[in-house]
Amino acid sequence: MIRFNQFSLARGTKPLFEQTTFTLNPGEKAGLVGANGAGKSTLFSVLLGELHADGGDFSMPPSWQIAHVAQETPAVDKTALDYTLDGDAALRAIEARIATASATHDGAAEAEAHATFADADGYTAPARAEALLLGLGFTLEQTRASVGSFSGGWRMRLNLAQALMCRSDLLLLDEPTNHLDLDAIVWLEDWLHRYPGTLIVISHDREFLDSVCNVTLHLENQQIKRYGGNYSQFEVQRAQQLALQQSAYEKQRKTIEHLQSFVDRFKAKATKARQAQSRMKALEKMELIAPAHIASPFTFEFRAPDSAPNPMMVMEDVRCGYRAADGGEIPIVQRVALSIQNGQRIGLLGANGQGKSTLIKTLAGTLEPLGGHVREGKGLKIGYFAQHQLETLRPDDSPLQHLSRLAPDTREQELRDFLGSFNFSGDMATTAIAPFSGGEKARLALALIIWQKPNLLLLDEPTNHLDLETRHALTMALAQFEGTLILVSHDRHLLRATTDQFMLVAKHKLQPFDGDLDDYRDWLLQHAAEQRAALKAASDATTANGGNANGADASVNRKEQRRQEAETRQKLAHLKKPLQTRIAKIEKEMDALNAEKATLDEFVADPASYGAEQKTRLTETIRRQAEVNARLETLEAEWLEAHEELEQIG
Repeated sequence: MIRFNQFSLARGTKPLFEQTTFTLNPGEKAGLVGANGAGKSTLFSVLLGELHADGGDFSMPPSWQIAHVAQETPAVDKTALDYTLDGDAALRAIEARIATASATHDGAAEAEAHATFADADGYTAPARAEALLLGLGFTLEQTRASVGSFSGGWRMRLNLAQALMCRSDLLLLDEPTNHLDLDAIVWLEDWLHRYPGTLIVISHDREFLDSVCNVTLHLENQQIKRYGGNYSQFEVQRAQQLALQQSAYEKQRKTIEHLQSFVDRFKAKATKARQAQSRMKALEKMELIAPAHIASPFTFEFRAPDSAPNPMMVMEDVRCGYRAADGGEIPIVQRVALSIQNGQRIGLLGANGQGKSTLIKTLAGTLEPLGGHVREGKGLKIGYFAQHQLETLRPDDSPLQHLSRLAPDTREQELRDFLGSFNFSGDMATTAIAPFSGGEKARLALALIIWQKPNLLLLDEPTNHLDLETRHALTMALAQFEGTLILVSHDRHLLRATTDQFMLVAKHKLQPFDGDLDDYRDWLLQHAAEQRAALKAASDATTANGGNANGADASVNRKEQRRQEAETRQKLAHLKKPLQTRIAKIEKEMDALNAEKATLDEFVADPASYGAEQKTRLTETIRRQAEVNARLETLEAEWLEAHEELEQIG
């Protein structure tokens, strides 16, 4: 049990916790929520033993092993698979014992270490590590790539894989979904459902918290308050508490009335029964929890567009992709046929790397199509938020300077009033944005888009830097936006609450997805289950990180099944290829050594080799004969082991 009793802690002159008390039981999965700066990361530091109480006390079982995600990736010369395996420190320690015993020729110690290694499932560890990496979006080829070859976001995935590989009693995850796409998030949720230890997770993804957590720890006013249930249940409980405060009542009612206006608007626009039902459930939940957000930092609205062309844009047989330096083409999404109608609200689904961002860039006009025709409606005004939108801001300029460039003829007070609605008021409006947080910069980027009154919004992961309260404000604003919306996001709550239909980018094509996000989740889990099945063929214990997908998408047709079966065969072939290469290499070396052994044995067996004049050569031959025999024994053992692994794969 984790127990905080009258715990107090300050950082500098700022008190973060003041005589707070709560407990967390073994096996519970807790979401840690609160405003930025409330002390969430500080609490992790306390649990890791890096900070200590100023008053009161904190305790947890001393034998517990803690796993957490490293924030830096060292420049190590090893593969992604080996780096992940380093997370299991116990296995690495046993491997070191084996190496020491082998080097000192201590047969008894080596045999004991090997037995311990087998008991610790050491022989299945590579397959388990590979399953983690595949689940987090790496390909089989990438698992063999050097750590140094990966970019920052992929290195964070490696650090997450290493933390999941650790045999832990307590797992601490700080924003684990930040660098993941929706496919990897769904896989991670499934993995965490089966994690037997205690979990504490900081996240701004409400659906992730709802799926994974059964306890919520809320940090506010120097206190940590425990709520039973997931994030949505916490919001309801907190809303009920706030409703009891007379001073909050009127503001709460206004919030509910504001929310009801777009609930009614969506009811009137329901098109497909199943999708409408899914969306209405999300909106009803938002209506219920609205009072929990009366203390939100701000709310905002999109300005009404000046025009509404219909269609907004038409794409005919468009090829989206990039032009190589040599003039060649790199097509990503092909034969796109799309007519974007006024008022449509489309959510784009698809695995990472399939081309969602490429398609959005082509729609936004920042990437020229490789072929086909794009026609824009008269009066079209696009608002585009890119994944790396923050990089387009000028760090030495203030929010007011950014907005003044867009509206040089507008009075300064009007610009200040607008920025104030996004919480950039007073000196903050005229301060250089360089020291701003990622969330503050994202807010500014959104404000600049909204000022321009777009009628077509193209949003590519707009919530990456936003906290829960700001995400809520964005969801409210998008739900009331009067124009057309195309959204890419791994925030499923945002997708459910603001979009009417989904389209899937997969296998170089854009096609309608006939279902809701629950159907998509089932489809992804079916995909993941088949990946695990391929790995299970290589190791019986892979199921420890595998499991079966529940409720796999029954609508997957036979063509899709055949494609999945082909992918499984391809994965098995990828698993077999390195083993087959290794066996061929071993056999080649054995053939050469056996030929050399025959020559050495013939010399040693010849009586003439024992004459005085042959003494030096005989000594060298006997020494070499022993080396060759020892090497052949080692190679034979490796050959048998490789063949056993190959037979397990089938």
